[in-house]
Amino acid sequence: MRIVIAGGHGQIALRLERLLSARGDEVAGIIRKAEQGDDLRAAGAEPVLLDLESASVEEVAAHLQGADAAVFAAGAGPGSGAGRKETVDKGAAVLFARAAVRARVRRFVVVSSMGADPAHEGDDVFDVYLRAKGEADAFVTRQEGLDWTILRPGALTDDAGTGLVRLEAHTGRGPVPRDDVAAVLAELVDTSATAGLTLELIGGSTPVSVAVKSVAGN
Repeated sequence: MRIVIAGGHGQIALRLERLLSARGDEVAGIIRKAEQGDDLRAAGAEPVLLDLESASVEEVAAHLQGADAAVFAAGAGPGSGAGRKETVDKGAAVLFARAAVRARVRRFVVVSSMGADPAHEGDDVFDVYLRAKGEADAFVTRQEGLDWTILRPGALTDDAGTGLVRLEAHTGRGPVPRDDVAAVLAELVDTSATAGLTLELIGGSTPVSVAVKSVAGN
């Protein structure tokens, strides 16, 4: 498979790139800074220099041509203000989805956030973030040209992955290692039977591949 990842230098994305390239997939990661390219190459991915806050749908679609799947893993990140939650967490996600439709890339996986909700209230930066993510997710779910799956992890940790998770429509809150989030994403990209599902993810007791198979087609 050829898989294009938005936010290619993110902590989850780099882990995902290593997993995908190790299993023989062709991986491209979209990055904003040229100096991030070496980290992607070390992970086995091809760096694509493109700013999703200023690029056009046509520019993004050109990099998605011929891809089998697209993963949106970009985010404004901690320390960013409310404005960039709108331009990255929402705006870039909408742009990437539109570009995937334009390039006829049906398989589309989103790294969202537990609690994402377009109706979330509040004016703090984290409130804006959850609302932006929710609005982006809602946009993706309305795209008939996409076989989308939305993944909403719990509290992300840098603990070593266990390979054991809880993956359901509603899990309740809990921590999950970034390693295990990446492992679930690698399975989801390959499992189109999870299309149309919004899934929550926390640490648990079920092996990743079993957890993905158990929700597929539900």
